[in-house]
Amino acid sequence: MVEYIKSLDEFKSKIGGSKPVIIDFTAVWCPPCQMIGPIFEGLSKKEEFSGVEFYKVDVDEAQDVAKECGITAMPTFK
Repeated sequence: MVEYIKSLDEFKSKIGGSKPVIIDFTAVWCPPCQMIGPIFEGLSKKEEFSGVEFYKVDVDEAQDVAKECGITAMPTFK
């Protein structure tokens, strides 16, 4: 299961590592987010992406992270 980033400090820590990071900025009320979620989860389990870290950010739960990244629409991937 893809881990949720819950704070700006945690976000900065995760993106500061040596591996590339892909983040799905999502919201529970967003139908397109719910549709793409299982696909994002599936990609995180594929062998060819084993060198990439996958995370999610709930924009309502971690508004500081969404603001830091300039997120204005969901889903957004960075």
